[in-house]
Amino acid sequence: MTGGGPDDGGTAGTGAAGHPGAGVVVDARGLACPLPVIRLAAVARGLGPGTRVTVLWTDPAAAHDIPAWARMRGHRVEADEPGEAAPPGPGRTSVLLGTQDGPAPAGAGPS
Repeated sequence: MTGGGPDDGGTAGTGAAGHPGAGVVVDARGLACPLPVIRLAAVARGLGPGTRVTVLWTDPAAAHDIPAWARMRGHRVEADEPGEAAPPGPGRTSVLLGTQDGPAPAGAGPS
């Protein structure tokens, strides 16, 4: 995957997609809630367990929404770097797919 702007899906690959340890970046800067989580979910659907997905965001709600989404889907938040308060600076949240202890809650749906 290449790119990085909102017009092309907002993703940029940093490794072989779907391979354990490979990383993918979702550029959600400038997007308001719920779009950062929607972009993350769309990218995660095509990736395998052990893949690291890093979301770049500027909407402060993403700092809470992304970890909540990860918990509900059976993923683990590896790193969370809050953005600057004023002016709003970009934050970064990294999620390791399919690595939370135990199964996702019933009815949580696909990643």
